[in-house]
Amino acid sequence: MIPARVPRVLRMGPARLTAGLDHCRRLDLPAHRTLHGLVEPRELTELISYANEVDMRGRGGAAFPFARKLRAVADAAGTGESVVLVNGAEGEPASSKDAMLLTRNPHLVLDGAVLAAEALGAREVVVATAGGEVAEASVAAAVAERRAANVSGGAESRVPIRVVGIKERFISGEGGALVRAVNGEEGIPPGRKKRAAHSGVDGLPTLLSNTETYAQLALLAEYGPDKYAEVGTAKEPGTILLTVSGGAANGAVIETPTGTLLADVLALCEADAGDGVLVGGYHGAWLSAEAVETAVISREGMKAAGATLGAGIIVPLGEYTCPLGEAARVASYLASESAGQCGPCRLGLPDVARALCALAEGTGSVDAVRRAVRVVERRGACFHPDGTAKFVLSALDAFEDEIAIHLEHGSCGRPVRGVLPMPEREPEPEYRLEVDWSRCAGHGLCAHLLPEFVDLDDYGFPSFRTIPGFMLKEARRAVDMCPALALRLAQTTGDSPKPAGSPLRLVKGGVLKKAGDGVPRLARVGGLPRFSRVGGPA
Repeated sequence: MIPARVPRVLRMGPARLTAGLDHCRRLDLPAHRTLHGLVEPRELTELISYANEVDMRGRGGAAFPFARKLRAVADAAGTGESVVLVNGAEGEPASSKDAMLLTRNPHLVLDGAVLAAEALGAREVVVATAGGEVAEASVAAAVAERRAANVSGGAESRVPIRVVGIKERFISGEGGALVRAVNGEEGIPPGRKKRAAHSGVDGLPTLLSNTETYAQLALLAEYGPDKYAEVGTAKEPGTILLTVSGGAANGAVIETPTGTLLADVLALCEADAGDGVLVGGYHGAWLSAEAVETAVISREGMKAAGATLGAGIIVPLGEYTCPLGEAARVASYLASESAGQCGPCRLGLPDVARALCALAEGTGSVDAVRRAVRVVERRGACFHPDGTAKFVLSALDAFEDEIAIHLEHGSCGRPVRGVLPMPEREPEPEYRLEVDWSRCAGHGLCAHLLPEFVDLDDYGFPSFRTIPGFMLKEARRAVDMCPALALRLAQTTGDSPKPAGSPLRLVKGGVLKKAGDGVPRLARVGGLPRFSRVGGPA
């Protein structure tokens, strides 16, 4: 049975990436070879020529020309070793296309990766995917099938293939974070940008691209450029995978030729645009219902509509949820996904989330949100702050009428139903500072070291906010440096009871306040935040 988190597959137009999935839950090696045959090796110059001829771009969001990546890795490697890395770490909660490919059609992805590896003379293919998920097991089984075929006289294991399961989070699919995770380091973006083409897996030149990109490469080699370009637009030929979820009654991964109307895709999924449609994921942009009517599925078409296609994520809101509350949920989630290694991410994104939550409660202002966004834009160690800023600013523009209602009445009257997908996770470890009041002399050093989590009263004595796991190192430093040795660190979890007066978690007017009866806050229910009142019914 296909897992619930891997949605159904639908299509508009010819079946290419999804061929055979109408009849098979998963295409094993014999079924795959029946459909696609054995793809013969190609010279590097031929692959580059093919990719240039159809202007093949990466399908992970950045849309970087694939031929340029191939050439860059070849030039960096020279006569030395290189690695081909498949980015199957789909950290986007609203995307399922890569998980679908790895789970149901893994050999098409492996064909493309092996083609690239042979053309480059690469040392190995590495497939990185979310650890412990069905996709990881499916790819491992596909590799085993190829090895067995090779033992029995086939030619399936021409290049060694290694499967690496990594911890999945929103930033895990960022190129630098992925390389670090495969190399056994913490899977967060490096503080200084490194190009994988120059130094990637084990420090070797690495061809890093998305799961769908390698599947597209396999099809391009199978069909040739002319046949590949028989569908789609002249500038962006071929088909594309979209993940449609949110308010869609019939959510699915859809294969469609480029040039298809977004409205037709939504109609296939029985989805009403409602107050807007998010395109490109949680670093993407909102389209109004009016813009949806004429928007075209292509990079060029989405740019004309005011969005970016990104990784093919389409999330219609529908009419029965509060759009501003939904945007606030996502902003809070993105703030929690910070790598914690730079100020704009660690401090700025929580400020952005608090300002947007306050606006959703009718107590904030648009200017406050924009000021918070300006603090993080173009200042982060990776793209996460900029992507979050783009999402929030787009929401301010798309929901202008909704914002006016919230500011006038405090609410639009609709609940926040959690339409935008969020991951279900185990509670992350959290920590709190505790003080021995018989020792504390009000030096205030702890507030200097942890200004975002420690407040001082008029006499210099501290009170503390809950400390997330990524700040553990800094919290221990504050404990070690306390002149009076008055501090200690205690561990808790996001769902554990907190001592009275210690956690300051509530968002009110952009300021964290203590919990009290009747104070609005963003609460967590079933792993998903929603608006409720502390001490009263949700």
